Amino acid sequence: MQRKLVLFDIDGTILLSGGAGRRALVRVMSTTVTDPDIFGRIRFDGKTDPQIIVELLREAGHEWSGEQELIEELSDQYLDLLESELTADDAPPPTLMPGVIPLLDALHQDARATLGLVTGNLARGAVLKLRSVGIDPDRFVVGAFGSDSSHRPDLPAIAANRAEPHFGRIPSGHDVVIIGDTPADITCGQAIGAKAIAVATGSYSADDLRDAGAYLVLDDLMETSRILDVIFG
Repeated sequence: MQRKLVLFDIDGTILLSGGAGRRALVRVMSTTVTDPDIFGRIRFDGKTDPQIIVELLREAGHEWSGEQELIEELSDQYLDLLESELTADDAPPPTLMPGVIPLLDALHQDARATLGLVTGNLARGAVLKLRSVGIDPDRFVVGAFGSDSSHRPDLPAIAANRAEPHFGRIPSGHDVVIIGDTPADITCGQAIGAKAIAVATGSYSADDLRDAGAYLVLDDLMETSRILDVIFG
């Protein structure tokens, strides 16, 4: 039986947080980034949370020498605010993307599939976001997060290593499938030869995702059977 490690991105792929993540980061970083225009010059999608924090600090000309303590302090503050932003009465509620639950259910029921996450979210942030749309984080048996590495391309290999107990080996090549909505999701698995399925439900177009080298590009995740054919093909 050919086992597959199926790794999902979260934001723009599984769900939209209603802007909660961005609002929480802006609130935290506003204490050190005094020019509000800077927030419009830095893209948040396709990056790890620590990477976004570092880029905002650098863009603001903040005098720091890369101390991990500062990044961890700002990250902790962000996570505390994220929890409140996800449940704010005066903000758009988080929403599930189309087709996510049927696809997760089909993969969960298939003995060939091991479900996982590969996301720039910090681990606690990933849990908060998944729970905000009613998804049990325990559905995903392995994962790699922005709290593991701020460098997005490191994450697929970390997730694959964590999957070793489930496979009896470290999966690689097309035994690893990444599903995401940004070019960074598509390219991050190249070092281990992962197959990438792209979904144009985020802020990048289908053409952007094709140009990044996606094996398959879809408008959404509604085509469960087609996606399963690509995963297990």
